[in-house]
Amino acid sequence: MPSAVRSILRMAKDLQTLREDYKRLNKSCFILGASGETGKELLKQIVQSGLFSKVTTVGRRKIDFEDEAYKDVIQEVVDFEKLDEYSSAFQGHDVGFCCLGTTKAKSGEAGFIRVDHDYVLKSAQLAKAGGCQHFNLESSKGANKGSSFLYLRVKGEVEAEIEEIGFDRFTIYRPAVLLVDRKESRPSEWFARKALVPVSYFFPTAYSVPITTLVRAMLNNAALQSDKKVELLENKAIHTLGKMEEQKS
Repeated sequence: MPSAVRSILRMAKDLQTLREDYKRLNKSCFILGASGETGKELLKQIVQSGLFSKVTTVGRRKIDFEDEAYKDVIQEVVDFEKLDEYSSAFQGHDVGFCCLGTTKAKSGEAGFIRVDHDYVLKSAQLAKAGGCQHFNLESSKGANKGSSFLYLRVKGEVEAEIEEIGFDRFTIYRPAVLLVDRKESRPSEWFARKALVPVSYFFPTAYSVPITTLVRAMLNNAALQSDKKVELLENKAIHTLGKMEEQKS
């Protein structure tokens, strides 16, 4: 077992204490892409956990919340094509979570690059300028700036360019196929998820990860804190972090 995983399991024993200590720091956070599947689940778990004293969503439109639990969530509406004009939306946050993304099928090649690279990178730059200390990026398994595949190359490029910004702490999550029932219809993903159900039973950390596990990993990792400048968490580490409560029990 890798030493990093053993360390995580040891820390799991004190997870609740660590979370309570983290809450007392009164940190604020923002979420990019809160209307997407990961961002939506992340916002839900953040609100339920009370881990942050102030929560802000940054997106192109307001989200209609029916649950009273979301009443204190601040919503910043921005034009991603003119982000420099909305720098105030990125000011005053200790932690940033970026779950922003689209697909080539939905937005075309140029649109995909614009969202997953340009919007993400510019947001990170503004967040750093606004005082953000810990930036969390949802990337993808296989991300590699040298890849011949557009999707993986763009993911790898934006990882590398955000690292150069110099956050106090930069955490990259590289999940495999996300197991979630999307409202948005993506036939190829639907078939992939269905095919992976039996595979995931025998190889739970290899090819997929439940979206709830990914989000718990993000929040547990924030509470664990770290003095590392850059953390790269592959799918197996995401599973471990996201199931710390189970390991504790």
